[in-house]
Amino acid sequence: MTTNTDSGGFRARARETVLAGVRGLVLALVILPVSVLCFVLVAVSVALIPIGVGLVTTPWILGGVRDVADVRRRLAFEWCGVRIRSAYRAVPADANPWARTFGMLGDPQVGRDVLWLCVDMTAGFVTALLPAVLLFYPFEGFALPTGLWRVLGEGETYWYGFVPVSGRATAFAAAALGAVILVAGFRYIPALLTAHFRLTRAVLDPGKGELVERVRVLTETRKDAVDTSAAELRRIERDLHDGAQARLVAMGMDLGTIEMLLDKDPEKARQLLAQTRRASVEALGELRDLVRGIHPPVLAERGLGDAVRALALRLPVPTEVSVELPGRADAPVESAAYFAVSEVLTNAVKHSGADRIWVDLHHVAEGGGMLRISVTDHGRGGAVVGAGSGLAGVERRLGTFDGVLAVSSPAGGPTMVTMEIPCALS
Repeated sequence: MTTNTDSGGFRARARETVLAGVRGLVLALVILPVSVLCFVLVAVSVALIPIGVGLVTTPWILGGVRDVADVRRRLAFEWCGVRIRSAYRAVPADANPWARTFGMLGDPQVGRDVLWLCVDMTAGFVTALLPAVLLFYPFEGFALPTGLWRVLGEGETYWYGFVPVSGRATAFAAAALGAVILVAGFRYIPALLTAHFRLTRAVLDPGKGELVERVRVLTETRKDAVDTSAAELRRIERDLHDGAQARLVAMGMDLGTIEMLLDKDPEKARQLLAQTRRASVEALGELRDLVRGIHPPVLAERGLGDAVRALALRLPVPTEVSVELPGRADAPVESAAYFAVSEVLTNAVKHSGADRIWVDLHHVAEGGGMLRISVTDHGRGGAVVGAGSGLAGVERRLGTFDGVLAVSSPAGGPTMVTMEIPCALS
């Protein structure tokens, strides 16, 4: 049993070593052309900014560099368990080329990406190549005693490492050195590949910069939340002043008139009473709508799923709602999600031209929990964040809770708006 276990462990270690060496070789073959190409493109594109060409090309090229860096982050975790974080700043989708270009150039994470290209094509190339060298170089030493040294040396002394090979005896010495290198590689090749990705992490990972970026984002979202609250308060005040308050003032005046007409003109007084009763009903309806706009009762009583279903029933377009929520999120999260869905549905009804809408709400427990909401229609498409569609406001509302908004809306449709809010359910 012990022998089988030891044999299985040896085979697993050998497989891990060979795999690390092959992966290192693949990385080394890819690193030089890709990193050099990306760095040259970035340098040329930035140099072309003064004549305007770089304003168009730089965001696209920096986005490509980010994709390359993201691939390396993924490989670092999948191959060696090295987690490399990122902290890119969001660029508004409707930003003009000038703002987009200099917004990306001013992003510290983009600066780390460009610096990483320089490191990757030098030290990164060496650390990726070392595992492959330790794996494959010994086989050259093993082949030298067969006479390979005569071919490679062309009649002169051939150096294998620090061993001068000039005859069969020194060829066997070279083979012994190859065996030593192979044994060392068997032990250190996986660690060397891990060292490559740790070097990558040292350059790409934001470290404390992520905390600074987090504070900056929280400051912006707090400002957005304050501005949103102030705008909501102004809306409530306006609705009260122009709606229910005006009706209540008119009702008071009508009641004064009714008091004077009770004895002189009872018929006219009855008409005014009927009119006042209708005004009271309308005022009550406006107050209910106002309260519902602040926080719908069904949301507080029955949760987000039923609140969205109730919202869908009031729409003029048939709307299917699918809900898979095993619990309830915190009240502020539910409120933000509800009004975000409400805004997206309003946009779909007004602008999409679709005759059916689908809403899906579900919760993913992995990674601390994530509330995911998608609103889909097969209308005309063309929805863009920040293009007066109200989606920019939805994005800001979700950003207060570290939520994100993604829009897929090609011309001709369909349109899918996906919202994600980190949260746990109770």
